[in-house]
Amino acid sequence: MASLRLFDAAINDLLRIEGGFSNHPSDRGGKTRYGITEAVARNHGYPGAMKDLPLDLAIRIYEKDYWDKCRCDEICDLDLPLGLKVFDMAVNMGSGGAGKVLQQELALLNRRGKDYLDIKVDGAIGPATIGALRTFLNKRGEDGHTVINRAVRNMQGSRYHYIAKDNESQEDFYFGWLLHRNA
Repeated sequence: MASLRLFDAAINDLLRIEGGFSNHPSDRGGKTRYGITEAVARNHGYPGAMKDLPLDLAIRIYEKDYWDKCRCDEICDLDLPLGLKVFDMAVNMGSGGAGKVLQQELALLNRRGKDYLDIKVDGAIGPATIGALRTFLNKRGEDGHTVINRAVRNMQGSRYHYIAKDNESQEDFYFGWLLHRNA
């Protein structure tokens, strides 16, 4: 179970960004409520209209599919801003996408294997990813905290750039992504 204090703070921030019901024609997720897509709601057994998705179900989905799946409690224990950012990225680009961003950056920051072995970039944040992060932060100290947070945010912003560049309809969301997601 997620740490209530951290998860509650994270979910409250997230819900301020995600808002209520949306059915924007350019949104590839289709109908959403509280940022939960219809496909995700259906995968959790929700049969009703998306505009009626209960908030408590949305919160349970966020905790299970994004917070817990990405081991955000463990990441927050090592670096609070990074754990919150991984949660935000998981919500916006999928837990696998968030995991890959973190893994790719850790793989590039290991000084060609001198600090820790390369980790598999598979999107699944497991013991190897957490161990690599712990080792990186222990070896690099405060500068390591600064660098990993910058690296992850840079990758997130770059991803949004290429999504909008490659699909003009996604320009509808680019400003908001940079305003709310890449802060």
